[in-house]
Amino acid sequence: MFLTSIKNTVIISEPTLIIRLQSGEQQALAYLYDNYSAALFGVIFRIVNEKNAAQEVLQDVFLKIWTRIASYDSQKGKLFTWMLNIARNAAIDKVRSAEFSKQKKTKDISDFVPTVESNEVISQSNDGIGLQNVLQQLPPEQQIIIEYLYFKGYTQSELADEKNIPLGTVKTRLRMAMQTLQSIAHKI
Repeated sequence: MFLTSIKNTVIISEPTLIIRLQSGEQQALAYLYDNYSAALFGVIFRIVNEKNAAQEVLQDVFLKIWTRIASYDSQKGKLFTWMLNIARNAAIDKVRSAEFSKQKKTKDISDFVPTVESNEVISQSNDGIGLQNVLQQLPPEQQIIIEYLYFKGYTQSELADEKNIPLGTVKTRLRMAMQTLQSIAHKI
């Protein structure tokens, strides 16, 4: 089912988009990229913290989405959540790669100046989809968990060590945060 907004921009419902993607329709992939790439790039960039590497990871993420869309199960979660997990995992893999570590060590200080300036743009793209407003509805201890795990690329164990929180507490807070976010998403 297609809906048309005031700007003559086509809006495709999530179930229709999934069907079109699973049938291999390239226009559906273009629509997906146009509507989700900025948000996914923001998540990737926060983890990788290097524009060119983040763009490379984003391309890899959309290739993975395209080749793995048949494995997507709407019963397990929203399409965006599934894509977000692919993006997050790809960004973490990039940061942990030996090639990326070697590049980071040899970077010139001038390479970091544009990175600082573009952080503002990334925050704006996440704000544009209302993510910050939704996260502010969580208790502060759950906000920290989401921020470190999904935006900074920490693993649960790394977060537990960094914040000196028992691993079980991290897992419980994450589960509670996800339940709260899911109930918020159903209201939207």
